[in-house]
Amino acid sequence: MYNEINWDGIDLQQPPPEEEPARQYYFIKLLKGWMDGIIKEKGRKLSCCVNTFGCQMNSRDSEKILGILKCIGYEETGSENADLVVFNTCTVRENANLKVYGRIGQLKKYKSKNPGMVIMLCGCMMQEKEAVAKIKRSYRNVDVVFGTHNIYKFAELLAMKVLDSEDSGKMVVDVWEDAEIIVENLPAERKYPFKSGVNIMYGCNNFCSYCIVPYVRGRERSRKPEDIVKEIEGLVKDGVSEVMLLGQNVNSYGKNLEEPLSFTGLLEKIEQIDGLRRIRFMTSHPKDLSDELIEFMGRSEKLCKHIHLPLQSGSSRLLKIMNRHYTKEEYLLLVEKIRKAVPDIAITTDIIAGFPGETEEDFNETLDVIEKAGYDNAFTFIYSKRTGTPAATMDCQIPENVVKERFDRLLKVVHCTTARKAEQYLGKISDVLVEEVNAQEEGYVTGRTGQNYLVHFKGDKSLIGSIVPVKLCESRGFYYYGELAGE
Repeated sequence: MYNEINWDGIDLQQPPPEEEPARQYYFIKLLKGWMDGIIKEKGRKLSCCVNTFGCQMNSRDSEKILGILKCIGYEETGSENADLVVFNTCTVRENANLKVYGRIGQLKKYKSKNPGMVIMLCGCMMQEKEAVAKIKRSYRNVDVVFGTHNIYKFAELLAMKVLDSEDSGKMVVDVWEDAEIIVENLPAERKYPFKSGVNIMYGCNNFCSYCIVPYVRGRERSRKPEDIVKEIEGLVKDGVSEVMLLGQNVNSYGKNLEEPLSFTGLLEKIEQIDGLRRIRFMTSHPKDLSDELIEFMGRSEKLCKHIHLPLQSGSSRLLKIMNRHYTKEEYLLLVEKIRKAVPDIAITTDIIAGFPGETEEDFNETLDVIEKAGYDNAFTFIYSKRTGTPAATMDCQIPENVVKERFDRLLKVVHCTTARKAEQYLGKISDVLVEEVNAQEEGYVTGRTGQNYLVHFKGDKSLIGSIVPVKLCESRGFYYYGELAGE
């Protein structure tokens, strides 16, 4: 399900072109010829495994990497005992880095048995100088390291490794500090045929004091609206009925375009695409959520009734230290506006426990917001110190036992409030996009409502990809059991 490539004009007898994406198509074609030779020699295609750590942005990047690999001729496998392994890394929390180091170490046993195995690392963790230095020093089994800004050069970097005999034993490291260009029209292999993520912008300008993302993803860069619309139109022709618009802060979309366009203006263009049935977006920063967008959410026929609105803390004092640019009162007013405009909307959030300097009073302010906002779900995190962020050097780091106790209390409140919220949909009929056969329960399928709730109900694989009415019969807090309406 990757984009069809037009090879016209790509002459391998000439040097690679400078312009993109023609330059990458050149290397894809070069590698495809190399793979044809491998197949003749070995009698099989080489296998590849692309493993993703982190957010939806990383997942979409991995789909592009896999699309390129399939164009070259690689055969995908779920096993890391493959001819080519790509780790697309995350670095939001320290544990994410530790997990990657452990997995790289495990690959040594595979590479000892298959010396031709290629290991490539990319993503946010690779933007950290300390992480790259450690890999160069301690993990010599890694072949290629690159970051978030030049993922589009994947084919070129792979060619440098497997086609250049002089450099075949050297680690290729190509990490950029930033990038200005956005390369369009590269292949992508989607995980689902009926839904897809669509990047609308890259990078972040917010510099929340606990967050490493602006340092590893760079400054905000918005894609041109015509390129976004063209991509979605192509996806719809290929069977996609739901898109997820992706950006670190979608509400600030369009500010750096030559002809500025608001996020709402982009949504209005996307709404007009024939055949597209559902639109989602992630993530929405409260400080940039406009009345214009709230009004559109209330009247849109395709926008799903769900918004992810990260709170992080309910303490106005801590929010200022976090550099979030809103207060507790302003956040709750925003929630009130959204619920007034879209009464049946589901609101989810992110919350951090144990931010440096958090007092018991600060923590209780967070619990108060949870009760008043009435979240449908909340993703809760223990504060993780990230080297390079202002919060990492702040005084008053909270003792681990205090953080753990607060986190446990936080979970209890979240579970109670979200369970109460879920009960309001019981007995109602909701349109569900069926995503997959339920692996745990035979004869059941699983899908999502417009409010983003998971629903399990009796059905078979013929329903996958369709949107069907389902009666919600039993709530399990974060998901439902239901039955096809009318049965």
